[in-house]
Amino acid sequence: MRLGVQLGYDGEGFAQAAEEIVEYEAAGAELVVVPEAYSFDAVSQLGYLAARTTRLELASGVMQLYTRTPTLTAMTAAGLDHVSGGRFSLGLGASGPQVIEGFHGVAYDAPLARTREAVEICRRVWRRETLTFDGTKYRIPLPPDSGTGLGKPLKLINRPVRARIPILLAAMGPRNVALAAEIAEGWQALFLDPRAASRVFAEPLAAGLARRDPELGPLDVMAPVPFAIAESTRELLGRHRAQLALYIGGMGARGRNFSNDLIRRYGYPTEAARIQELFLDGRRAEAAAVVPDDLVHATAMVGPAGGIRRRLDEFASAGVTTMVVSPLAATRAERVKDVAELRRIFDERCGEQR
Repeated sequence: MRLGVQLGYDGEGFAQAAEEIVEYEAAGAELVVVPEAYSFDAVSQLGYLAARTTRLELASGVMQLYTRTPTLTAMTAAGLDHVSGGRFSLGLGASGPQVIEGFHGVAYDAPLARTREAVEICRRVWRRETLTFDGTKYRIPLPPDSGTGLGKPLKLINRPVRARIPILLAAMGPRNVALAAEIAEGWQALFLDPRAASRVFAEPLAAGLARRDPELGPLDVMAPVPFAIAESTRELLGRHRAQLALYIGGMGARGRNFSNDLIRRYGYPTEAARIQELFLDGRRAEAAAVVPDDLVHATAMVGPAGGIRRRLDEFASAGVTTMVVSPLAATRAERVKDVAELRRIFDERCGEQR
C-alpha cells in the first residue's frame, strides 16, 4: 500500500503548505495529490511542488475533462512530468454539470465517451504520434466543414520523459468505475466506505477489469481519507462531516448528484434525501447534523495507532492500494508526526506480509 497526502482546496498559506509537503516527504509520504474543483488550478501548484520536492510523486486530483482540450491536457501532463523528472500522474475526471456548466459555461455531455476519447488522445500525444483522431466527440484535425480547413496533423515537438504517463480516473457511478478499471492505471475513489466497497463496486470493477489491457498492469485503487492518530471526536471530524454534507447535499441538482447517489447505494437513502433537502434550502448546519455518524467514521481514518492499523487492514481488504490522507491535527508539527507514525505502521504491515 502506498502513502499519499492531499493538499487542501482553499489555497490559503500555500507557501506554508508547500513547506509542510516537504516535511511529509521527509516523513515517508510517497505521493501528493493536488485538487482543482473550482479553486486555483492544480497545474501551477504542482509545478511549484515539483521544484520543492525530490522523490515525492505528484498527481492531480483531478484535472477536469471539459475545461481543457484533450491535446492541452496531454501537453500539460507531459510538461509536469518533464519538470518533475517523471514523477507526475494525470488525475482526470468529468466533474459534474453544476461546475462545468455553471462555472465554465461548457455543456456537460457524454462524460463516458469524452473520457474514453480523451485518454486515447493523451496517450497518442505522449507517444509522439502525428495526431489524427476521428471520434464521436473529438475530431483532430478539425475537418473543413467545421472550421477553416487549414488544420494539419501535428505531433508533440518535445520528447516526453515517459511515453505513457499514468492516468488516474476519478469515478463514482458504476459505469464510470467500470471505465476506470478498463482504461486507466488508477481509480480515484471518493468517500470510500470499505465495508460497502465489495457490494457497491465489485460488479463494475469486474466488468472493467475483464476488458482491461494487461499492459496497463494492476489497477491502483486510491482512497482519500481525513486522518489523525487521536481519539475520534465530533469536533475533530467536523470539517469532514461538513464536506460530506456539501457533496451529498449541494454538489448537484436534486435529480442529479453523484455523491448523493453513492450514499444511497451505501444504504442511506432516507438520510441522503434529507441532507440534500436541507442543504439546498440553505440550512447547511442542519444538513451536516443529519450526516450519519457511522458514515463519517467509515469514510475517515481517525483513532489510536492500533485502530489505524485495523482501518488500514479494512481498506486493504476492500482493494485499496493507495491511501491519500488529509491530516487533521491542529498544528503542523502534530500533522507531520502523525504522517511519520503512519509511515511506520505502513512499514510494519509490509514487513509482516512478506
